[in-house]
Amino acid sequence: KHRDRASRKETLSILAQSAKRAAEILGVQSVELLEYPDNRMDSVDLLDVVKTIEDYVEKLKPEVVVTHHSGDLNIDHQIIHQAVTTACRPQPGHPVKCILSFEVPSSTEWQLPTVGSPFIPNWFEDISETLELKIKALEAYQSEMRKWPHSRSIKAVEHLARWRGASMGCEAAESFILLRKQK
Repeated sequence: KHRDRASRKETLSILAQSAKRAAEILGVQSVELLEYPDNRMDSVDLLDVVKTIEDYVEKLKPEVVVTHHSGDLNIDHQIIHQAVTTACRPQPGHPVKCILSFEVPSSTEWQLPTVGSPFIPNWFEDISETLELKIKALEAYQSEMRKWPHSRSIKAVEHLARWRGASMGCEAAESFILLRKQK
């Protein structure tokens, strides 16, 4: 049991270092990693997660929020989606005007269609100019990436970006589901 905890802590430390390296590559100014359990978000009260997100919305006042797809296989993704949409409910004076959900290779497409809602994108962002930068950032996440033909491989991510781009007439794109858009 002690060895499991130590191994888990080391894995999370590696992920934290990877996140910081990827952020540097992308030019992200700040990264905050919270102390929620990995792949165990179903053990946390949803209200606690909602409150955390509400605090960040209050602090940052974003107009656009991007979250996981509700139908992902990963339970953490499902819970984060639910917490984000709850924290960003449309109330008078609320800063969030647009909510988008994104796909995660090896989580979104792995969910059975009879269980979760399928990912059917209706919003595309051209990433032709930044695809190589995205690939470099993903390479910083070696602990999370897999070998081809796994759907979470660098090659698969690039193929997906090229396919999403071809779907809208450009070299590469990321796709989203527009969940809500207010004026």
